[in-house]
Amino acid sequence: MNKIIGFIGGGNMASAIIGGILKSGLTPKDQIIASDKLEETRRFLQERFGVCATDNNKKTAETADILFLAVKPHILPEVIADIKDSIRCDTLLVSIAAGQSIEAIESRFGKPLRLVRAMPNTPALVGAAMSALSPNKHVSNEELAEVISIFESFGACEVVPESMIDVVVGVSGSSPAYVYLFIEAMADAAVADGMPRPQAYKFAAQAVLGSAKMVLETNAHPGALKDAVCSPGGTTIEAVAVLEEQGMRNAVIKAQRACVEKSRKMGKENSK
Repeated sequence: MNKIIGFIGGGNMASAIIGGILKSGLTPKDQIIASDKLEETRRFLQERFGVCATDNNKKTAETADILFLAVKPHILPEVIADIKDSIRCDTLLVSIAAGQSIEAIESRFGKPLRLVRAMPNTPALVGAAMSALSPNKHVSNEELAEVISIFESFGACEVVPESMIDVVVGVSGSSPAYVYLFIEAMADAAVADGMPRPQAYKFAAQAVLGSAKMVLETNAHPGALKDAVCSPGGTTIEAVAVLEEQGMRNAVIKAQRACVEKSRKMGKENSK
């Protein structure tokens, strides 16, 4: 990709994206520029990745062909006010700020933009993200393909209508926390039955990783995979029966829908 990629904000998610880009060989390090107000963050980016790091957001905005807005949602309006006169008319913007709609971002820039709203999740830090991309009407198919290639460098991604972004928050953006809770609970049970905790975490985490891989690589229905493990009168169906009795499935559905509703509420508040 013969494009200069810029990042305003150099935190964990920006670092994960930069790492993915460089590891995949998508763009050389001398074509990446990042700006951040913290000297410590700039030093980290320079030492870890060898990219150009500056405290000047306008410089990054003027230089980048593809510009990532990788700051916290409450900082985004201030950043846009600072750079809106610096970006070129052909700059492709990618926003990963949660709760900031395409309409709200366009309104703050006050001019037509090529804009993709993105929702990655924290497994990006280990190259295993699941990201959603929603382009506005000014983004061409070729430009969208470039953004997809960037996000696929550190995980998987899907293009979805923006109306689905809040659902993505529930099923992907926030769901690593649900999975960590499940892993912790399984490990606690193993510790209660005598297994050392480090070993318990490894068994539980690897089981979750392998199970997810089975779903993705076999394309089998999760229910069918569950049934294949449940021998008649066996140990697994005994455990599944208790989980059903305790309402695990209903608890997950309710929790995830509460997450989606909260995301929608935050989006409405941020658009005001």
